[in-house]
Amino acid sequence: METHGTAELMEHHGSEKSKNRTALTISILAMTLAIASLGGSNAMKDATHENILAANAYSFYQAKSTRQTSLKIAATDLELQLIRDKEINPETRSVFQKTIQDYKNTIDRYESEPEKNEGKKELLEIAKKHEHARDHAMRQDPWFDYAEGTLQISIVLLSVSIIGSIPALFIAGTSLGLLGFLFTLNGFLLVF
Repeated sequence: METHGTAELMEHHGSEKSKNRTALTISILAMTLAIASLGGSNAMKDATHENILAANAYSFYQAKSTRQTSLKIAATDLELQLIRDKEINPETRSVFQKTIQDYKNTIDRYESEPEKNEGKKELLEIAKKHEHARDHAMRQDPWFDYAEGTLQISIVLLSVSIIGSIPALFIAGTSLGLLGFLFTLNGFLLVF
């Protein structure tokens, strides 16, 4: 009877060790799931934020373009008036020429204004940077989604492996957990 009792004790101890190992694995995967969820949430927030900033920069660019075109038309109109009406008095001619020059200066400033970063050239660069950041976040997001799904399934399999004492479920759950961990890592690093 004593031999049978020792075997039972060893089996019970091994089972407890296995359950503890599985519980530890579940807790690590739950932590990874939380990180993946946070990463996915942040990626979508970043994508939305960067998309708004890109749209704002393009809108500002478009507004500058429209104003620039209006000034070009106005300057051309004044130049044509000066050519057509040769009898304009010198004072009026001087005012027209000054206005034309002011329009041309503003047209040039709308094209590029590096001091304020508000010229069309600078706005286009800003918009493209925001698009790049948005696209980066959009590439990250699906990896976090894959990670979340994989980790959730993994946790369920591992939980069932504890209840049913089924080693195959432990192996499957651990394998999926590792895959979920890699998906999470790739969500941050975009290696694949």
